[in-house]
Formats: sequence, C-alpha cells, structure tokens
Amino acid sequence: MKHVVVVDYGMGNLHSVAKALEHVAPSGWRVQVSADAEVIRHADHVVFPGVGAIRDCMAEIKRLQLDSLITEIVQQKPVLGICVGMQSLLTHSEENDGVDCIDLIPGHVRFFGKDLKGEQNQRLKVPHMGWNQVEQVGSHPIWQGIPDNSRFYFVHSYYVQATQSKHVIGRGHYGVAFDAVLVVDNLIAVQFHPEKSAALGLQLLKNFLSWQP
Repeated sequence: MKHVVVVDYGMGNLHSVAKALEHVAPSGWRVQVSADAEVIRHADHVVFPGVGAIRDCMAEIKRLQLDSLITEIVQQKPVLGICVGMQSLLTHSEENDGVDCIDLIPGHVRFFGKDLKGEQNQRLKVPHMGWNQVEQVGSHPIWQGIPDNSRFYFVHSYYVQATQSKHVIGRGHYGVAFDAVLVVDNLIAVQFHPEKSAALGLQLLKNFLSWQP
C-alpha cells in the first residue's frame, strides 16, 4: 500500500490538505497526518504545509527536529512544501526581523512592502489574498493537465525570490514578480494553496502523488 504523510507540526491546514489528498489519491493509497519521524521516514510521498508567522513555524520545526528530518528524507523521496512550508525551505526570511530557515532551496523570503504599488499606482493590499495566475516558466510533470497561466489561491504577505532561476518553474505577479513554484531534485514547493485551488489544485496534488523523480 502506498502511503503519503502530511507533516504535523501544528502550523498548517492539515485537515484540508489531507482531505484533498484523499480525494485524488489512487486506489490503495493511505493518507496520514503525523509528526512521528519514523512514520514520515516510511512514507512514499511527504507533504509539508505551513501557515502563520515564520518565526513560530521555524521554532516548532526545530523543536521537533523536522529541519534535519526533512533534509534527510528529501534525498530519498518526493516532498511537497506548501505556503509557509515552502518559505521555511528557503535560506532566510525577512519576517519577524529576520529568521534563518532550513536552507534546502537557495533564496530569500521578502515582504511585499508598504510602498509596493499596483499597475494603477495604488497601494497594494497585504496580505496578497485570492486567485492569481501562475505562469509556467519550466516544464515539469507537476504541470500535467494544468494550462499555463492557470489561477491558484494565495494567502501571503511575504514572497519568495530563489537565488537560481533554474529552480523556478512557476511565477506569479502582485506588484512584483515572485517565484510561485520551485523544484530542486525531489523537492517541489508552491506558494499557493492547492487544497483551496479547486479542480486545478487537486490536479496538482494528483500529479505530485504520481511523480517519481
């Protein structure tokens, strides 16, 4: 029986993510929410969600030693980071006066900023909340059945800038271009919430479960 685990460190939409995975998982798959290191190690695929302030997220990640665990398992199996789960995989975040992150993806998390303007020179609302197009800037199995410039659901005040463009396969725009989907070897990270992104979000989760790097 195949097994996908949603990592539970108390900082994610765990129920929503698990329900979405149950909806798209092929017959015979088991979906489990767990913080147990051995359960996570023995999963076939791992989903790493996150919501809230990065300082609190990283504090729990380190307390539970999930930083070293994620670093270990990403060498062996597919891992999907979602929202703040994505941001925690970067090198550093500007949030909370600056927080060092897990550093599995070279790059930085930056504040949209009070002076950031929209196309009509209006001040942008922060957080960036709602549906936004994602431009596909690199081919990858995660995009199977998903048209370019499809819309996904975002909720974030901080955005990702990867150091190396080769890691970017999806970009969004909200006053500034930002990296919305990153891939490094077995690791995929998305800024939006696929579990809240209707049919195309479910398609992305389905593609992740069938992905074998």
